Amino acid sequence: MLNIQSKLPGVSTTIFSVMSKLAAENNAINLSQGFPDYPCDPKLTELVEKAMRDGYNQYAPMPGNNFLKETIAQKVENLYNVKYNPDTEITVTAGGTQAIFTALTTIINPGDEVIIFEPAYDSYAPTIKLLGGLVKTYELAPPNYAIDWDMVKKLFTSSTRMIILNSPQNPTGSILSEDDMKSLIKLVSGTDILILSDEVYEHLIYDEQKHKSVMLFPELRERSFVIASFGKLLHATGWKLGYCLAPEKLTKEFRKVHQFNVFSVNSPMQQAIAEYIKEPNNYNGIATFFEKKRDYFRKLLAESRFDLLPCRGSYFQCASYSKISDEKDTDFSIRLIKEFGVATIPVSAFYQKATDYKIIRFCFAKENSTLALAAEKLKNV
Repeated sequence: MLNIQSKLPGVSTTIFSVMSKLAAENNAINLSQGFPDYPCDPKLTELVEKAMRDGYNQYAPMPGNNFLKETIAQKVENLYNVKYNPDTEITVTAGGTQAIFTALTTIINPGDEVIIFEPAYDSYAPTIKLLGGLVKTYELAPPNYAIDWDMVKKLFTSSTRMIILNSPQNPTGSILSEDDMKSLIKLVSGTDILILSDEVYEHLIYDEQKHKSVMLFPELRERSFVIASFGKLLHATGWKLGYCLAPEKLTKEFRKVHQFNVFSVNSPMQQAIAEYIKEPNNYNGIATFFEKKRDYFRKLLAESRFDLLPCRGSYFQCASYSKISDEKDTDFSIRLIKEFGVATIPVSAFYQKATDYKIIRFCFAKENSTLALAAEKLKNV
């Protein structure tokens, strides 16, 4: 018998996989995992085919396709009036999660503390623990999931090495304001604390609000890894392509890890994406597209017994079922699948302590017909 000591003994299969598997087994509508059920733009797949025919089938450069990095740099400058050097400050990655893992691996040593805001994307805490780091948690509460920065400061110690931000946030759909960013600037000023800013939903922000990226604030930009995702931008989550923006000093260290992790990522897709996003009209309408879906789904659920929480960004809608049941959110979510045929995610899964506010998360990145059918089922709950 082999004796293997797990490096993540408390970690099991992610809630996303569990709920998607249950959805398939019960033939339920899957509003749990965050992926579209509609195709990406045919122009994009045609560009991939063209790239393959044009010979982009071997290793791309380790930091990424040069044309793509230059196009990213131009996109960032157009959106935020900020310049990143494509040669030394932009790295193309195998999706946002790989970029997050690499950034954390680049910086965190045993004993280093990382502050995260929960409910949080489920890759943060396990990665920190895998590296021997310590997770310092600030728990956010519904309905607005606001941050009290004076309380955050109380989490600081001499071992605090990094703060992870996520705006727009998964799973809550909340966003950070300019006041939030100014408060953060005050906290980290004069320290060596770094920031990992998970901005994979940067384009999915609603109600005429503007995304407050750390890139807009020089005091934060100089200490930040910024993570972005083409999967979210292009309705192609299965392509697993993203990128990391960071100052040259941080990028140099990031690439040391990246080269021994994946080395380089999908070559023809990099070329195709570069061709596609050099035309801003191919992505500028995405906020309007998803805002309409959010509004449509919220209107449908207005006739249900669920209480809908604010959704200011991302493609996730959280809802309280406290008027319906006092079950644990995990039990309620499983019953929704088995008895009503709709799969969701219990938000307690995003808290390390499984904090249960009787909130579940729906993904509305679906065909309107899918959302309508799910809503009809949810009205019966």
